[in-house]
Amino acid sequence: MGCAEVISLDEVRARKHWTTLRQRLHECFDRWLDLLESELPEVEPTLGQVSETIWALRQPLTGSLAETIVHHTHPEAQSRQPMPCPTCARLLTARGPVCRRVETMVGAVELERSYFYCRVCREGTYPLDDALRLSAGRIQLDVQRAVADVVTELPYETAATMFGHLSGIAVSSERMHTLTHQVAEGLTVLDVAPSREAIEQRVAAVAAGRFRRPVLVLGIDGAYVPTRPESARGRRPGQARQRARRAQWCHEWREAKGFRFYLLDGERIVHVLSWHQVQNEQELGAALQQVKDAGVIPEETVRLCVVCDGAEWIWKHVQALFPHARQVLDYYHCSEYLHKVAKAQYGPSAQALEWVEATLTRLYMGKVGAVLGGLRRMQPTSEEALKAIDNCWVYLQNHRGRTYFGRLRRGGYPLGV
Repeated sequence: MGCAEVISLDEVRARKHWTTLRQRLHECFDRWLDLLESELPEVEPTLGQVSETIWALRQPLTGSLAETIVHHTHPEAQSRQPMPCPTCARLLTARGPVCRRVETMVGAVELERSYFYCRVCREGTYPLDDALRLSAGRIQLDVQRAVADVVTELPYETAATMFGHLSGIAVSSERMHTLTHQVAEGLTVLDVAPSREAIEQRVAAVAAGRFRRPVLVLGIDGAYVPTRPESARGRRPGQARQRARRAQWCHEWREAKGFRFYLLDGERIVHVLSWHQVQNEQELGAALQQVKDAGVIPEETVRLCVVCDGAEWIWKHVQALFPHARQVLDYYHCSEYLHKVAKAQYGPSAQALEWVEATLTRLYMGKVGAVLGGLRRMQPTSEEALKAIDNCWVYLQNHRGRTYFGRLRRGGYPLGV
């Protein structure tokens, strides 16, 4: 006599559950096949026509499959009977059903769910939304992550166009900016930094076939950007189908500070690590400290070079964290100071242009002493010219050790960022 196989009740229920789900999925696929048949050319289609038709109809299929699985596996959350309020335990009566359409990477999913609202707590809840862990808004987490991956490599406008072509999901550049901000909340510089092994591989690829170690550039800067206050973010409280009044707010300007590490490889640059946030000096310094302490930058296999403007707060952090790095005053910031001197001293004239070109050439050749001497010998023609000359002289004198551009060029270092 053979051994009898013992099958538990749970296994029977699971098999029945899956058998029913498979039947519903087959029905979805049959409906999609009918749609495909109506869309394909009646004559013998080319491979391109077949591919284009299936590509255009892919999301109606995968979206309907996802929708069927959700409806089959969460029946209680969709038609839930009275439930206690999560806050005050008051028994709530179901309203609805309320329809909601969400976008995922596999297509749109239509949901019908019960809604519960507590008049005492003035809060509402959708049990199905909680069970599915839906994100607020139409676009769900998988799409948000894909958007963040694209915008880290491309400008927002280009990313919006490319993402629409590849995914079939239309997301504006403004919406991409908002989604990226949401995904990035709570991240630190080490969360986005490559591993030391990955950075060493990039260094080795650039160093291959070269006698000298490659130059790794650290650029640090800050800029003011318009921002939206936190009070204007998110949704205003209110019942379903009740339009909330739009908050009155004005944008404010805040300084975004950041840094970037990249390798020089001939005429191109190889990105290594970047971190740009609306933050103050202390927060940026803490991020740089994290990078230093984590040891992700292989300083012993590169020639580290720091290129920045004349802000003292920048060089304070550089000197504390990377004291042996080659320090370079950004050549283009120097050019701005010299242009201001020429405009104030000579006005919009050919003489101003000649003076700027001659002085920039001396600076480019590393003759900063000659430039400083020339500024001291100038006879100011106005109070504005006197101020511009003094500012330029102080700027170059304070950073004189970072302006030997001739020597820096011979060493293969950049003069600006």
